[in-house]
Parts: sequence; structure tokens; C-alpha cells
Amino acid sequence: MASFITARFRKPDVPDQAALKRTGEHVRKRLAANTAIYRLPTDKAEIYAMADFMSGAECARLIGMIDKVARPSSVFNVEYGADYRTSYSGDVDSYDPFVKKISRRIDDLLGLDGSWGEAVQGQRYLPGQQFKPHCDWFFPEADYWAREAGRGGQRSWTAMVYLNTVEGGGSTDFTELGLSIEPKPGAILMWNNADLEGAPNRWTIHTGTQVSAGVKYIITKWYRTRSWR
Repeated sequence: MASFITARFRKPDVPDQAALKRTGEHVRKRLAANTAIYRLPTDKAEIYAMADFMSGAECARLIGMIDKVARPSSVFNVEYGADYRTSYSGDVDSYDPFVKKISRRIDDLLGLDGSWGEAVQGQRYLPGQQFKPHCDWFFPEADYWAREAGRGGQRSWTAMVYLNTVEGGGSTDFTELGLSIEPKPGAILMWNNADLEGAPNRWTIHTGTQVSAGVKYIITKWYRTRSWR
């Protein structure tokens, strides 16, 4: 599947390139100044992690909220098969004061305008469920791009927080880089979806590996290049 994604991104047109490059530079400097943040060992993508971003009590509260909104997950590209993303997901209440607090904490960590961020999405993976190799950035040649270009543009950064220990499986693997991140409660994983020049970075293709035992809970917040609506 990774080769399919890579093959699709061949067009020279790179919408939002200047904004992606500028945003990357801004976040890069902010994260580098935070001694609690660790950069994963690769020069092909900018991927960062930080332990204890959320407390156990905060994670448990979000898990309860996810269970209330979780529905079968969808994908932007209808060409993907039914077994491509088999988890459950749903946006938690953006107006809830607790969700606002967590969302703003993510904004502050990356140094990004909160209005650029999409709604915080919760995801739940049961045994046997997975999200096969995919990228978070949008394909400009896809049918959905015209809509997404008009409501915030390209995705710049991704922030993902692990909420619980998974009994088996459920790692986040960057398939082209050979990197595998095991879920750790309260840890946050962040990456730049663009390269240093502001083009969507194919090296950020990743997968939520199949859960073999227990349940996996995470929240994800995607940032655009301008205000999301």
C-alpha cells in the first residue's frame, strides 16, 4: 500500500508550499527549544515525541468521551478497501472545557494557532483492527482537494496522544523509515507532514498496526496551513 501512495504523488504542483515551509520552520524551532521533547532518529522526516504530556486521569477521561462518540472510521479516499481502516473514531466535543484545555495544550506545545487545528478526533482500536499505511497530507489531484483547499488547505503537522497501554500490537509504524513507536499512556507523537521545502513528505507514510490483544485509544489533532472551518 505504501508504494501505491508514493506512486500517486508525482505531480509538480505543490499547493500551500510556502505556508508549509514557513510553518515547518516555526514549529521546528519551538520543539528544538523544549528539552523534554525527543526527535526520532531519522533525517528523512521530522518526527518528535514527548512523555507524560497528559496525566493518567486525563487519559481516562478522554477514553470515556471517545467511547461515547466512536463510530466506524472513514477515509478521504474511497479507492481504499473496506479493510483499510477498521478502527472506530469520532470527534470529541470541541466546546467541552476539558477538551478545550487539552487542545490548547497541544497548540501551545507546537506553537500553532488553535484555529488552524481540526477538531480533536478520538480513535479506538479493538483486537484485529488497524489502519493500514497512509499519509495525513492530502493529494492535490484527488476529488476532495477542492473542498479541503477551501477550508484550511493542506495539513501541516499531526499531533497524536496515546491514552492507554495496549496489551498486544497497536504500534505506530513509519513504514518507509523502519521506525516503530509503542503506545505509552500520556505520550505525544508529533510530525511534520511536509519536507524542509514545504512539499508533502512521502517518508511520513505510517500505519496503526493491528491490535492483537486489548484495546488501543488515541486522540489526534491535525493542523492546516491556515484557519480550519
